Amino acid sequence: MDGDRRGWRRCVLSGMVFAVCMAGTTLPTPLYGLYQEKFGFSELTVTVVYAVYAFGVIGVLLLTGNVSDVVGRRPVLLWGLGFAAASAVCFLSATGLGWLYAGRLMSGLSAGLFTGAATVYVMELAPHGGSSRATLVATAANMGGLGCGPLLAGVLAQYAAWPLYLPFAVHLALVAGSAAVLLYLPETVRERRPLDTVRPQRPGLPPQVRAVFGPAATASFVGFALFGVFTSVSPAFLAQSLDVDNHAVSGLVVALAFFSSTAGQLAVGRVGVARSLPLGCAGLFAGLALLAGALRWDLLTLVMLSAIVGGCGQGLAFRGALSAVAEASPADHRASVISTLFVVAYAGISVPVIGVGVLTGPIGLEGAGLVFIACMAVLVSTAAVYLLRRPVRASA
Repeated sequence: MDGDRRGWRRCVLSGMVFAVCMAGTTLPTPLYGLYQEKFGFSELTVTVVYAVYAFGVIGVLLLTGNVSDVVGRRPVLLWGLGFAAASAVCFLSATGLGWLYAGRLMSGLSAGLFTGAATVYVMELAPHGGSSRATLVATAANMGGLGCGPLLAGVLAQYAAWPLYLPFAVHLALVAGSAAVLLYLPETVRERRPLDTVRPQRPGLPPQVRAVFGPAATASFVGFALFGVFTSVSPAFLAQSLDVDNHAVSGLVVALAFFSSTAGQLAVGRVGVARSLPLGCAGLFAGLALLAGALRWDLLTLVMLSAIVGGCGQGLAFRGALSAVAEASPADHRASVISTLFVVAYAGISVPVIGVGVLTGPIGLEGAGLVFIACMAVLVSTAAVYLLRRPVRASA
């Protein structure tokens, strides 16, 4: 009994460290408008600053996605916290646009190191037989942390002093505390090898995976693209079209999407993988439709409903996609296939978001948003139709 309590205490503590790191990746979201006023850059620049994060994540996933299996979980996570601290320092020191690019890149490197290693670490620290509950802890820490970032920054920016500094100072203190917790927790990799034995992971798709990978990757791409738009340009839309200048409200809208994603992921256990992918696609389509209505009629209620419905759809679709491609993959290719899925998903955070920024100049933010919604709706509808005609295996 005491061993179980100690194991769950360690599991929860590692989940808290995970959440702190992920919160830092979304912390700047409600502050982009303030940076625009301070440095005088365009909406396109906002989307590029945001997308730099995704490039950092993709680079880490491709080059060092399996490094924690070799050198151990704690060293990788400590490096991740180091990059998170460096990101906070960049934002605290920001005197120009270059600091924002550097901060977002450091944040992407941090998330890339944490995403896989922390998920496995949380599960390994749980007592024997607790994998299901440990998965819940890891899921809640990941998406919950992403949701807490904009909420924390929005509240501090709105109701406290130094809106461009205090959120990052608080996060830096949380990172320092997380490093102390991580040093207290045990290492779970028993046979560690030197760093020079790490080899880059090459994305790959064995023939038997391709049928399910296409629609799974499409749904993941659309879900992450929806999150990308919410976290990069929704504060500008709220301010310009709805006259909502409250940073706490901007942070709450983004947080709702991530919290709803957590609920969607947890629902997969009850819904089943075979139904979660098409249902997730339907949720994403409904979220896109609600966002189109919000853009057309300038309604805050529809923006919030879009975040909730689209977030649930993203959670259902992405966890279903992960389960489906993992089931379809041969054991010796599973890691490379899942890495490929993550690369596609994080491409969704960057490429469409930059496209919205490019179109904002000639046709305005609302017009660019509607073009984005139309393109994503076509993609997710195609994936849904394919999945209804050729459903994934229920055993996934």
